Amino acid sequence: MARPRITVLGSLNIDLVSYVPHHPLPGETLTANHFNTSPGGKGANQAVACGKLSRSSDLSSPAADVSMIGAVGSDTYGQQLISSLTSYGVDTSAVAVREDGKTGIAIIVVDEPSGQNRIILSAEANHTLLPEHFSTLPGPRPDLLIMQLEIPFDTVLKALRTANESGIPVLLNPAPAKTLPDEAYHNLAHLVVNETEAAILSGCKESDLDDLSGLERVAALFIQRGVGNVIITLGGRGVYYATKDGKSALVPALKADVVDTTAAGDTFVGSYALAVVSAGSGDFDIDTAIKAANRAAAITVSRKGAQISIPWKDELN
Repeated sequence: MARPRITVLGSLNIDLVSYVPHHPLPGETLTANHFNTSPGGKGANQAVACGKLSRSSDLSSPAADVSMIGAVGSDTYGQQLISSLTSYGVDTSAVAVREDGKTGIAIIVVDEPSGQNRIILSAEANHTLLPEHFSTLPGPRPDLLIMQLEIPFDTVLKALRTANESGIPVLLNPAPAKTLPDEAYHNLAHLVVNETEAAILSGCKESDLDDLSGLERVAALFIQRGVGNVIITLGGRGVYYATKDGKSALVPALKADVVDTTAAGDTFVGSYALAVVSAGSGDFDIDTAIKAANRAAAITVSRKGAQISIPWKDELN
């Protein structure tokens, strides 16, 4: 039996990370406790999450095939990103190398006492992915397409239309968040958002999500727009989900020693996506999938870094 395939269309960035005693105030100059350079980008992180969580650390017994679609520059950062993806079992044959371009950069400042981060993106080669490139999806047909919003917005919408026309299920993680047109929700299989993203997309206030009734109203809005499964991550409060067939629950968060929250959301998406494709045409147990994704993300936040912090499948037990 053929393994299921996940394709991730999204960003590839090099993360330049400073760990500081507190986030700097306006006009303040801080000396970092330490600094690190590592492969990142929401698209690449989610592909690595799928790759690592679907196989053991020796790359054996993969539960799924994972491929990445994106673009990097013809510089050492681009080479580093491709090598990193390959080392985690991700197919990079659809990652374009722009000879006249630079690789995307993410400047990340991590507040060490809390583990919370602030990020500034410079898209560079990521913004060379244009809508006309996605009348068809490159590579083998996936069982699930994952996208975010760190590549041009029109490109995401075009890929959504292409996937919809081809009957390919899509998981959309709309970050950084911006208002989506109604067509983006039509037949969208999975929408994964945090509180801020849910508020922006729904037009509500974040405070509206402070109680269960507010979460129910916002999730119902997305389902009315055409989404099959709505997942709202709530940090320490847990994860709320609702489905078009009437299931809903607030799944409690797991306790974790938070060191660095970078890539925690990407780990959640990767774990959840693997549960989706593993179910195939059978019954997808969303509650179990979210609990497993919470466990994986709890490991990620207990470690420093992005892709390196994501656990392998054999680390989950």
